[in-house]
Amino acid sequence: MQNSTIRWVIALATFSIIGIFVTQMYWVRKAFDLKEKQFNQSVNIALRKVGEQLAKLNEVALNPKIINQVSSNYFVVNVNTAIDANSLEHLLEIEFDKINLDLDYEYGIYDCSSNQMVYGKYVSNDHSKNEKLSSDLPAWKEFTYYFVILFPNKSIYLLGQMDIWLFSSVVLLIVIIFFSYTLFVILKQKRLSEIQRDFINNMTHEFKTPISTIAISADLISNPTIMAKPDSLLSYANIIKTQNTRLKNQIEKVLQMAMMDKAKLQLNFENLNLFHLIQEVIKNFNLDEKTNIVFNCNLEEDKCNFRADKVHFTNIVYNLLDNAIKYVSPEKTPEIEINIRYNIKNYAVYGLILSIKDNGIGIEKKHQKQIFQKFYRVPTGNVHNVKGFGLGLNYVQQIIKAHHWKIRVESELNEGSNFMIVGIDK
Repeated sequence: MQNSTIRWVIALATFSIIGIFVTQMYWVRKAFDLKEKQFNQSVNIALRKVGEQLAKLNEVALNPKIINQVSSNYFVVNVNTAIDANSLEHLLEIEFDKINLDLDYEYGIYDCSSNQMVYGKYVSNDHSKNEKLSSDLPAWKEFTYYFVILFPNKSIYLLGQMDIWLFSSVVLLIVIIFFSYTLFVILKQKRLSEIQRDFINNMTHEFKTPISTIAISADLISNPTIMAKPDSLLSYANIIKTQNTRLKNQIEKVLQMAMMDKAKLQLNFENLNLFHLIQEVIKNFNLDEKTNIVFNCNLEEDKCNFRADKVHFTNIVYNLLDNAIKYVSPEKTPEIEINIRYNIKNYAVYGLILSIKDNGIGIEKKHQKQIFQKFYRVPTGNVHNVKGFGLGLNYVQQIIKAHHWKIRVESELNEGSNFMIVGIDK
């Protein structure tokens, strides 16, 4: 599927999901407002009847404005007469039962002589509760004799009456999460497909070049005129050997990663001297690769002992040096600096820090977290001067994790890179 098609599909699907979500939220809000309106109407009717009965008991007339809803859950009822708490609570219970109001509430009675609430109580249908008043019930200065009602859990109560809406919203949320995950998987698979395609292209080129060189050299060696020239024969033989080594190294990289994917890595720890190991790795680079490369090794032979898997750690050092050589800066004299310092904790040495620093082209910040991913290679536009599979640093990271070590990279574009292996001695 083309990139433009995928983008259109994602855009339309996202627009549709957002539209459905907005529509759902609109109707949930409308349903909640309707439930709240019905609740307020029922409560107003019940409280009016309570006020009328209190006025009838005390033989007083009610004002036209008997109820004032101060907020969504706070009601003030003006009765123009003194209020008995027991009578009020009894009448409230009767009227709320009539409208099937199964909701906790608080009520308070105002005393005009002291200008404050003189009585308040939390009433719950769950008699196991022993609730206190959740807050001070404010006075209402416009009335003289009144009582107030507060429904502290009104919003939760109304939401509980919207079962179908809540269920549909949860289903919609699950659909959105599933859709988002599906998009993530699609984009990830697309990225993996692109990476694998690039890997196959790179592998084809990396294999084709040495094979072609070996074939040409073999044809020349079989030429009788060349066989009569020992120097030329030796030169072509060295070319075949070099290209064969290059091909072997590339195959080994692929096989190493395949083995690490299939089975748990088995490490063979042994006592090693990092000084000798690094010197051996440097010698293994062929002469053409090391031309004009300066290695500065700040190592002390008697202070470089540690425990690790020799084969894999040798490969780690080789890969890091190989990258440092590949990504040299053309404007500078290539230099690679190798340092060791000690991990010190509580005044005790408990490991080494190996630093391999170059003055090459460097790595942008946005790519530094991705360079350890399998098949990932820093984009270079249409320029492909550096060949490879994008497996080296991923292999390095996997081996370092298996040793329970850590690797860090510090780099600035055009300022070189510094790879640091933080190892804990075992």
